[in-house]
Amino acid sequence: MITDDVDRLGEFYEKVMGISAERPAPVFAELVVPSCTLAIGHSQTVQLFGAGSAVAADNHTVIIEFRVHDVDAVSDICRKTDIM
Repeated sequence: MITDDVDRLGEFYEKVMGISAERPAPVFAELVVPSCTLAIGHSQTVQLFGAGSAVAADNHTVIIEFRVHDVDAVSDICRKTDIM
């Protein structure tokens, strides 16, 4: 999720999920549970994904990332199934 107020959104999801957010940097928070990680990034972090790829509070964009053991194999599968 992209926001202009990581602290506020992080605190909201801490209450909702009942866990504390990890804060590796002031512009980033993660709420980690066994099944997934909810990542909250400041709008300043959008440039890491490509300029204009997400807009804070716009509700039109989502960045989904998956952690995989072999990114090349997954990339090949995505190309063969026309996902990418």
